[in-house]
Formats: sequence, structure tokens, C-alpha cells
Amino acid sequence: MNYRDYTMITADSRKVVPGALFIAVRGHESDGHAYIQAAIDKGATGIVCEEIPEGMGSSRFARDDKNMYSVIPNGAEGEVSVSHKVEFHIVDNSRKALALIADEYYGHPSRKLTLVGITGTNGKTTTVTLLYRLFKSMGYSCGLLSTIANYVDDERLETANTTVDPITLNSLLARMVEKGCEYCFMEVSSIGVEQDRVTGLQFAMGIFSNLTHDHLDYHGTFAEYLRCKKLFFDNLPEKAIALINTDDKHGSVMVQNTKAKVVSYSVKGLADHTARVMEQSFDGMLLKVDGTEVWCRLIGEHNAYNLLAIYSTAVCLGAKPEEALIAISTLEPAPGRLENLNGPKGLSVIIDYAHTPDALENVLKTLRAIAPKRQLICLFGCGGDRDRTKRPEMAQIAEALADRLVITSDNPRTEVPGAIIDEIKAGLSPKGLAKSLVIEDRREAIRTAILTAPENATILLAGKGHETYQIVGREKRHFDEKEIVTETFNLM
Repeated sequence: MNYRDYTMITADSRKVVPGALFIAVRGHESDGHAYIQAAIDKGATGIVCEEIPEGMGSSRFARDDKNMYSVIPNGAEGEVSVSHKVEFHIVDNSRKALALIADEYYGHPSRKLTLVGITGTNGKTTTVTLLYRLFKSMGYSCGLLSTIANYVDDERLETANTTVDPITLNSLLARMVEKGCEYCFMEVSSIGVEQDRVTGLQFAMGIFSNLTHDHLDYHGTFAEYLRCKKLFFDNLPEKAIALINTDDKHGSVMVQNTKAKVVSYSVKGLADHTARVMEQSFDGMLLKVDGTEVWCRLIGEHNAYNLLAIYSTAVCLGAKPEEALIAISTLEPAPGRLENLNGPKGLSVIIDYAHTPDALENVLKTLRAIAPKRQLICLFGCGGDRDRTKRPEMAQIAEALADRLVITSDNPRTEVPGAIIDEIKAGLSPKGLAKSLVIEDRREAIRTAILTAPENATILLAGKGHETYQIVGREKRHFDEKEIVTETFNLM
């Protein structure tokens, strides 16, 4: 069967139109097999599933030698009420089948451009965004698939997940091919790998940034989290390149079983590509990359890793080192990543997405190193319905590195905000509690942190970064920290 003969493919029965192929996927909250009859009623002429649900009248199906079933329309006893023929395709894993079918349905778009994926805990969004901007500045037409937004060349499209579903993903790649994009840079999440969202895609290059504590609410154990990250590199083709950060102890583990060519980068040791931070301020930093000095507008050692990763990627894909470094010197930070807003009284308010222990530590160490004599205030919370074990750990990091703490809400989701805050406070010592202020309302917490800060203080607003919303319960409410900071500055 040629899947492209169907009018559309979907895993959502609500979207079915006559002539569609419906793929019944078993999800974490619902099972698509329960909606097969609904899809047929709406005109689906093809069903991909792992089994035919009970009660649909198994005697009413005709099976051929290719393990395909056809519903016999308008048969006796009214067991299946359809007025058209429906073919059933029985598969072992319908989630995997969805990805492979989507790849075929959209004409294998990942094979028609250079697809680069990055996985790791921290730095994915910054790295893919910078890669997109870097290659655009060098004259290439590019696509971007990231946590913040998706781009088809210059067209911005909103996104809901780090790694979107296979149908959306392949449709976006197909649009990029149609628009003449030569490259696509995408974030690859561990959940996306585990759920087969990238199965069937042909990656020209995979990048590993780092691996720290995150997403254990989903994966259960760190070993499982690592396995899903590693699976991405296990599946890279022989002609691909695997670029790894050897300063992270998990870098070599990622490529133990890869068939791809391995290239390394390091900020602290020896590798195929190296960088060293020579000096830095709030305006940028001086890097020495493979022996050549370059001034960059980003700050922090973690951004030295991000910049080295994009430089290494560009060189691996054929760019001249000098050309790549010149382009890197012009790049601006990704939105909500160490974004500096200067205010009255010499205040510097830094908005950053840091929402893991490692990311929060990196940002606080960077701010402390740049302005060691300024008071450093850290405002943060932890997301609800997410890994609870990192809450006291983040509190300990903030206590160790900041002069004052403002503990507040992040995206509480369906958890009680006060209960989340109590779990954060459990990580603080009596000394840490003494220098902490608890304000559950994040807007009021931001206003208070700014209005009560001493002159020339640095205030870190950690956790939300680029997000312009707050999720309370199941409601997504408008919440833009840059707007709140500007409004507060105007009151001073």
C-alpha cells in the first residue's frame, strides 16, 4: 500500500476526513485504538493499529496474504456501520509506524536537506538557535525546530513541544524543502527519541551537549534518561557525524555504539576543537577558539560550550574556520538566555531559562564571576508536575551562590504552589532560610526583588526565560517577565 494515496494521515480521530489514514497510537493518557470506530465513522479508509479492538466483529474482516484486513461494509447484524471499504494494517508498534509512515507520506524530506540534531540536558535551544542564525548569516536558507519557535527560512511558526510529533515534524521538513532550505537545525529531546518522534529521519549530524539531572518524572531513572539520549547516536547512519562534548563524562558513552564519525570539542581539555574563555563582562566575552581569538556577545562558560559547538558544526559541514568565527562574533543571545535588562540605580536584571540544577549553577557562577562585588539576588521556583527531586537541590545551589533568595512559583500546573515552595525550602539550611524571601505570586515576587534591591545589584529571574505565559492548573495565562521588569523600572 502506498500511504501517499490517502487524503491525509493522522493520529487524532477528530481530524479525520474522508479518505484518511488513521494511526491508532497508544499514548500515556489515552489509547488511539479506542477511537478506531470514530475514525471509520468520519470516513477513514485506512487504519494502522496493533490489534483490532474487541467488539468490532472480527468475523466481518477479510484478510489477505499481506496481513491486511478489509471491513465488509453493511454486513449482517450491523456490527460495523460503514458505507465504504476500510483496510486495516496490523503492525507490532503503531507509534514507530506513525513516524515511518509520516516520513514516507511527506516524501522523505529529511533526505533532501542537511538535518542536524542536538540532544542533551542544557544548551539545546541556544545551540540550535545560534546555528540557525550562523548559517543564515553565511548566506544559507535554513530551517529551525526548537523549544522557542519553528522557522521555515524566515517564517516563524509557534511550537508546543521540544520535539514535535512525527506528522508535524515531517510536514515542517517538507515545507523547508519546498522553500529551498539547505539545512535544518533541530532539538532532539529524550522523550522525543523514546516516543519514536524522530524515527525514520536521516540526520547528517548529531550533537551531544551535556547530561545532568532532568526529566526523571518521565524516565524514572537517570540510566533510562541516558539510554534514550544515547539511542539517538546509536541510530545515526554511517555517513553522519557525531559531535560530542568530551568535558562531560557521558560524552564518550553516547558514541559507544554509533556508526557515525566521532568529532570532539572541549573548553577544558584536549579535543578536535577547543575554546578557552580569556575575559568576560556583561557585554560579552573574549574566546580563543582553535588558537584564534574572537569577541562574542554571549557570556558565561556554558555559552563558550554552545559557541564552540556551533563553530565545530560549521567546520564539520564544510565552512572555513575564519568565516565561521567572523559570523559568530555577530551573533546575539537566544531570547531568555542570560538576557540583560539595565534599570535605575545601576540594577542589572538577568532573565534566563535555567530550570535545572546544573543550568542554575552555571548561570549563578557566570554572574558571580562577572560582577563579584555586586549583590546577587536569585529569584526562582520549580515547575509543577515535573521532577520533584531537583527542588531541594536547586535551593542548595541558590543558597551557596547567591546573596539573597526570592522563592516563588514557576509553572505550578496542577500542583499546589505552596507545596512546591515547601519542597524547595526543604533544601535550605537555617542560614539559607534567613536570607530567603517567599512570595508565591511570581509577578509580585519580581516587583519586590527589584524594588528592594540595593544599588548596582544583579537580579537573576530564573526558570521561565523566553516563555511569555504561566501555567496554573491547566490554564496558560499571559506572563511576560520582560514586561513586568519594564513596568517595575518605570515605578522607580
